Amino acid sequence: MTAKTLLLVALALTVTTFLGFWIRSLRGTSPGRPSLLELFVGFVTNFFDTLGIGSYAPTTSFFKLKGIVPDERIPGTLTIGHTVPTVTQAFIFITLVTVAPATLIGLIAAAVAGAWLGAGTVAAWPRRNIQIGMGVALLAAAGLFVLANLGIAPGGGEALGLTGIKLAVGLAGSFVLGAMMTIGVGYYGPCMIMISLLGMNSKTAFPIMMGACAFLMPISGLKFLRAGSYAPRPALGLALGGFPAVLIAAFIVKALPLATVRWLVVVVVLYSATQMLRSAWAEAQPGAR
Repeated sequence: MTAKTLLLVALALTVTTFLGFWIRSLRGTSPGRPSLLELFVGFVTNFFDTLGIGSYAPTTSFFKLKGIVPDERIPGTLTIGHTVPTVTQAFIFITLVTVAPATLIGLIAAAVAGAWLGAGTVAAWPRRNIQIGMGVALLAAAGLFVLANLGIAPGGGEALGLTGIKLAVGLAGSFVLGAMMTIGVGYYGPCMIMISLLGMNSKTAFPIMMGACAFLMPISGLKFLRAGSYAPRPALGLALGGFPAVLIAAFIVKALPLATVRWLVVVVVLYSATQMLRSAWAEAQPGAR
Protein backbone atom coordinates (compact mmCIF):
# COMPACT_ATOMS: atom_id res chain seq x y z
CA MET A 1 0.00 0.00 0.00
CA THR A 2 1.46 3.37 -1.05
CA ALA A 3 1.84 6.40 1.22
CA LYS A 4 -0.87 8.19 -0.76
CA THR A 5 -3.29 5.31 -0.26
CA LEU A 6 -2.57 5.22 3.48
CA LEU A 7 -3.19 8.96 3.63
CA LEU A 8 -6.56 8.60 1.91
CA VAL A 9 -7.58 5.73 4.20
CA ALA A 10 -6.65 7.81 7.25
CA LEU A 11 -8.65 10.72 5.85
CA ALA A 12 -11.70 8.51 5.31
CA LEU A 13 -11.52 7.26 8.91
CA THR A 14 -11.10 10.81 10.24
CA VAL A 15 -14.09 12.27 8.43
CA THR A 16 -16.26 9.24 9.29
CA THR A 17 -15.47 9.76 12.97
CA PHE A 18 -16.26 13.47 12.70
CA LEU A 19 -19.59 12.84 10.97
CA GLY A 20 -20.53 10.32 13.63
CA PHE A 21 -19.96 12.88 16.40
CA TRP A 22 -21.77 15.61 14.45
CA ILE A 23 -24.84 13.46 13.82
CA ARG A 24 -24.87 12.43 17.48
CA SER A 25 -24.65 16.06 18.61
CA LEU A 26 -27.67 16.98 16.46
CA ARG A 27 -29.89 14.31 18.01
CA GLY A 28 -32.44 15.81 20.34
CA THR A 29 -31.99 19.25 18.76
CA SER A 30 -34.05 20.95 16.07
CA PRO A 31 -31.63 22.93 13.88
CA GLY A 32 -34.19 23.03 11.05
CA ARG A 33 -33.55 22.91 7.34
CA PRO A 34 -30.93 25.31 6.01
CA SER A 35 -32.40 28.33 4.24
CA LEU A 36 -31.81 28.94 0.54
CA LEU A 37 -29.40 31.73 1.48
CA GLU A 38 -27.37 29.40 3.72
CA LEU A 39 -27.22 26.77 0.95
CA PHE A 40 -26.26 29.47 -1.55
CA VAL A 41 -23.42 30.65 0.70
CA GLY A 42 -22.18 27.06 0.98
CA PHE A 43 -22.32 26.57 -2.79
CA VAL A 44 -20.63 29.81 -3.82
CA THR A 45 -17.86 29.80 -1.22
CA ASN A 46 -16.92 26.16 -1.80
CA PHE A 47 -17.04 26.54 -5.57
CA PHE A 48 -14.34 29.20 -5.43
CA ASP A 49 -12.60 27.38 -2.58
CA THR A 50 -11.96 24.47 -4.96
CA LEU A 51 -10.30 26.90 -7.36
CA GLY A 52 -7.92 28.11 -4.64
CA ILE A 53 -9.72 31.28 -3.51
CA GLY A 54 -10.40 29.97 0.00
CA SER A 55 -13.76 29.77 1.79
CA TYR A 56 -13.25 31.18 5.29
CA ALA A 57 -12.98 34.89 4.51
CA PRO A 58 -15.84 34.98 1.95
CA THR A 59 -18.12 32.94 4.23
CA THR A 60 -17.36 35.19 7.17
CA SER A 61 -18.23 38.17 4.99
CA PHE A 62 -21.60 36.66 4.04
CA PHE A 63 -22.37 35.79 7.66
CA LYS A 64 -21.40 39.25 8.87
CA LEU A 65 -23.25 41.08 6.10
CA LYS A 66 -26.52 39.22 6.68
CA GLY A 67 -26.16 38.63 10.44
CA ILE A 68 -26.60 34.89 9.94
CA VAL A 69 -24.27 33.72 12.73
CA PRO A 70 -23.25 35.46 16.01
CA ASP A 71 -19.63 36.61 15.84
CA GLU A 72 -18.42 34.28 18.60
CA ARG A 73 -19.86 31.23 16.77
CA ILE A 74 -18.42 32.00 13.35
CA PRO A 75 -15.08 30.12 13.75
CA GLY A 76 -16.82 26.88 14.80
CA THR A 77 -19.50 27.21 12.11
CA LEU A 78 -16.85 27.70 9.42
CA THR A 79 -14.81 24.72 10.57
CA ILE A 80 -17.72 22.31 10.98
CA GLY A 81 -19.73 23.43 7.95
CA HIS A 82 -16.87 23.42 5.44
CA THR A 83 -15.47 20.04 6.51
CA VAL A 84 -17.36 17.78 4.09
CA PRO A 85 -16.69 19.92 0.99
CA THR A 86 -13.02 20.26 1.94
CA VAL A 87 -12.59 16.52 2.43
CA THR A 88 -14.11 16.01 -1.02
CA GLN A 89 -11.55 18.41 -2.48
CA ALA A 90 -8.74 16.57 -0.73
CA PHE A 91 -9.70 13.19 -2.14
CA ILE A 92 -9.79 14.64 -5.65
CA PHE A 93 -6.52 16.58 -5.60
CA ILE A 94 -4.44 14.13 -3.55
CA THR A 95 -5.37 11.52 -6.13
CA LEU A 96 -4.65 13.67 -9.19
CA VAL A 97 -1.58 15.80 -8.25
CA THR A 98 1.86 14.38 -7.47
CA VAL A 99 3.72 15.60 -4.36
CA ALA A 100 6.71 14.01 -2.60
CA PRO A 101 5.17 11.80 0.13
CA ALA A 102 7.36 13.12 2.97
CA THR A 103 6.47 16.72 2.13
CA LEU A 104 2.76 16.04 1.66
CA ILE A 105 2.33 14.04 4.86
CA GLY A 106 4.68 16.25 6.90
CA LEU A 107 3.00 19.55 6.06
CA ILE A 108 -0.45 18.06 6.59
CA ALA A 109 0.54 16.64 10.00
CA ALA A 110 2.05 19.98 11.08
CA ALA A 111 -1.13 21.87 10.16
CA VAL A 112 -3.29 19.37 12.06
CA ALA A 113 -1.12 19.76 15.17
CA GLY A 114 -1.39 23.54 14.98
CA ALA A 115 -5.17 23.46 14.59
CA TRP A 116 -5.61 20.94 17.40
CA LEU A 117 -3.77 23.19 19.84
CA GLY A 118 -5.48 26.33 18.58
CA ALA A 119 -9.11 25.16 18.44
CA GLY A 120 -9.38 24.47 22.16
CA THR A 121 -8.19 27.98 22.92
CA VAL A 122 -10.43 29.74 20.40
CA ALA A 123 -13.56 27.80 21.39
CA ALA A 124 -13.21 29.19 24.93
CA TRP A 125 -12.40 32.78 23.93
CA PRO A 126 -14.86 35.56 24.85
CA ARG A 127 -16.84 37.21 22.07
CA ARG A 128 -14.71 40.38 21.86
CA ASN A 129 -11.44 38.44 21.56
CA ILE A 130 -12.85 36.53 18.60
CA GLN A 131 -14.09 39.73 16.97
CA ILE A 132 -10.65 41.32 17.22
CA GLY A 133 -8.84 38.16 16.11
CA MET A 134 -11.09 37.65 13.10
CA GLY A 135 -10.99 41.33 12.14
CA VAL A 136 -7.20 41.27 12.02
CA ALA A 137 -7.24 37.88 10.27
CA LEU A 138 -9.56 39.16 7.56
CA LEU A 139 -7.33 42.19 6.95
CA ALA A 140 -4.42 39.77 6.49
CA ALA A 141 -6.45 37.68 4.04
CA ALA A 142 -7.33 40.79 2.02
CA GLY A 143 -3.64 41.66 1.87
CA LEU A 144 -2.81 38.23 0.48
CA PHE A 145 -5.40 38.62 -2.28
CA VAL A 146 -3.95 42.04 -3.20
CA LEU A 147 -0.41 40.61 -3.37
CA ALA A 148 -1.59 37.80 -5.64
CA ASN A 149 -3.37 40.20 -7.99
CA LEU A 150 -0.47 42.63 -8.20
CA GLY A 151 1.93 39.81 -9.02
CA ILE A 152 4.00 40.48 -5.90
CA ALA A 153 3.52 36.96 -4.56
CA PRO A 154 6.21 34.67 -6.03
CA GLY A 155 5.36 32.31 -8.85
CA GLY A 156 7.14 29.32 -7.38
CA GLY A 157 9.49 26.78 -8.96
CA GLU A 158 9.26 23.22 -10.25
CA ALA A 159 10.07 21.16 -7.13
CA LEU A 160 7.57 18.51 -6.08
CA GLY A 161 8.90 18.23 -2.53
CA LEU A 162 11.07 19.82 0.17
CA THR A 163 14.22 18.67 1.95
CA GLY A 164 16.57 19.96 4.63
CA ILE A 165 16.07 23.49 5.93
CA LYS A 166 13.25 24.18 3.47
CA LEU A 167 11.31 21.22 4.81
CA ALA A 168 11.86 22.45 8.38
CA VAL A 169 10.62 25.93 7.43
CA GLY A 170 7.62 24.43 5.68
CA LEU A 171 6.71 22.32 8.71
CA ALA A 172 6.96 25.32 11.04
CA GLY A 173 4.95 27.50 8.68
CA SER A 174 2.24 24.88 8.25
CA PHE A 175 1.95 24.50 12.04
CA VAL A 176 1.39 28.25 12.46
CA LEU A 177 -1.11 28.41 9.60
CA GLY A 178 -3.05 25.49 11.06
CA ALA A 179 -3.38 27.32 14.38
CA MET A 180 -4.41 30.53 12.62
CA MET A 181 -7.27 28.73 10.87
CA THR A 182 -9.08 28.49 14.19
CA ILE A 183 -9.59 32.27 14.26
CA GLY A 184 -10.88 32.39 10.71
CA VAL A 185 -7.71 32.73 8.62
CA GLY A 186 -8.12 30.46 5.62
CA TYR A 187 -5.19 28.07 5.10
CA TYR A 188 -5.30 28.20 1.31
CA GLY A 189 -3.97 31.67 0.48
CA PRO A 190 -1.11 31.65 3.00
CA CYS A 191 -0.21 28.07 2.06
CA MET A 192 -0.03 28.89 -1.65
CA ILE A 193 2.31 31.79 -0.94
CA MET A 194 4.48 29.69 1.41
CA ILE A 195 4.76 26.89 -1.16
CA SER A 196 5.83 29.39 -3.82
CA LEU A 197 8.39 31.02 -1.52
CA LEU A 198 9.92 27.60 -0.88
CA GLY A 199 10.35 27.01 -4.62
CA MET A 200 7.73 24.32 -5.16
CA ASN A 201 5.50 23.96 -8.21
CA SER A 202 2.34 25.97 -7.56
CA LYS A 203 0.15 22.97 -8.41
CA THR A 204 1.51 21.05 -5.44
CA ALA A 205 -0.16 23.57 -3.12
CA PHE A 206 -3.59 22.12 -3.91
CA PRO A 207 -3.21 18.60 -2.44
CA ILE A 208 -1.16 20.03 0.46
CA MET A 209 -3.57 22.77 1.47
CA MET A 210 -6.70 20.74 0.81
CA GLY A 211 -5.28 17.65 2.49
CA ALA A 212 -4.19 19.67 5.53
CA CYS A 213 -7.59 21.30 5.89
CA ALA A 214 -9.37 18.00 5.32
CA PHE A 215 -7.61 16.55 8.37
CA LEU A 216 -7.44 19.58 10.64
CA MET A 217 -11.02 20.72 10.12
CA PRO A 218 -12.77 17.58 11.41
CA ILE A 219 -10.26 17.30 14.26
CA SER A 220 -10.74 20.95 15.23
CA GLY A 221 -14.47 20.57 14.60
CA LEU A 222 -14.71 17.95 17.34
CA LYS A 223 -13.60 20.54 19.89
CA PHE A 224 -16.12 23.07 18.63
CA LEU A 225 -18.84 20.39 18.74
CA ARG A 226 -18.02 19.49 22.35
CA ALA A 227 -18.08 23.17 23.32
CA GLY A 228 -21.32 23.79 21.40
CA SER A 229 -19.52 26.76 19.86
CA TYR A 230 -21.16 26.84 16.41
CA ALA A 231 -24.50 27.48 14.66
CA PRO A 232 -25.98 24.11 13.54
CA ARG A 233 -28.32 25.21 10.74
CA PRO A 234 -25.86 27.49 8.88
CA ALA A 235 -23.20 24.78 9.25
CA LEU A 236 -25.53 22.29 7.57
CA GLY A 237 -26.13 24.82 4.82
CA LEU A 238 -22.40 25.10 4.16
CA ALA A 239 -22.00 21.31 4.00
CA LEU A 240 -25.04 20.55 1.84
CA GLY A 241 -24.53 23.49 -0.50
CA GLY A 242 -20.79 23.02 -0.74
CA PHE A 243 -20.54 19.35 -1.72
CA PRO A 244 -22.02 19.66 -5.24
CA ALA A 245 -20.12 22.92 -5.77
CA VAL A 246 -16.80 21.12 -5.26
CA LEU A 247 -17.67 18.49 -7.86
CA ILE A 248 -18.71 21.11 -10.40
CA ALA A 249 -15.60 23.23 -9.84
CA ALA A 250 -13.20 20.29 -9.91
CA PHE A 251 -14.54 18.37 -12.91
CA ILE A 252 -16.50 20.85 -15.06
CA VAL A 253 -14.93 24.25 -14.62
CA LYS A 254 -11.38 24.27 -16.00
CA ALA A 255 -10.39 27.91 -15.77
CA LEU A 256 -11.81 31.24 -14.59
CA PRO A 257 -10.42 34.81 -14.44
CA LEU A 258 -9.60 34.40 -10.76
CA ALA A 259 -7.85 37.77 -10.48
CA THR A 260 -11.19 39.50 -11.05
CA VAL A 261 -12.83 37.30 -8.45
CA ARG A 262 -10.03 38.05 -5.97
CA TRP A 263 -10.53 41.81 -6.34
CA LEU A 264 -14.21 41.38 -5.55
CA VAL A 265 -13.32 39.24 -2.57
CA VAL A 266 -10.90 41.93 -1.32
CA VAL A 267 -13.71 44.49 -1.21
CA VAL A 268 -16.08 42.15 0.60
CA VAL A 269 -13.46 40.94 3.05
CA LEU A 270 -12.36 44.47 3.91
CA TYR A 271 -15.97 45.37 4.65
CA SER A 272 -16.33 42.32 6.87
CA ALA A 273 -13.08 43.05 8.73
CA THR A 274 -14.16 46.62 9.37
CA GLN A 275 -17.53 45.51 10.70
CA MET A 276 -15.94 42.88 12.95
CA LEU A 277 -13.49 45.38 14.47
CA ARG A 278 -16.24 47.99 14.87
CA SER A 279 -18.32 45.43 16.77
CA ALA A 280 -15.37 44.69 19.06
CA TRP A 281 -14.85 48.42 19.67
CA ALA A 282 -18.55 48.95 20.41
CA GLU A 283 -18.56 46.14 22.98
CA ALA A 284 -15.65 47.80 24.78
CA GLN A 285 -17.57 51.03 25.29
CA PRO A 286 -19.24 51.85 28.64
CA GLY A 287 -22.76 50.43 28.84
CA ALA A 288 -22.16 47.80 26.16
CA ARG A 289 -23.44 44.35 26.96
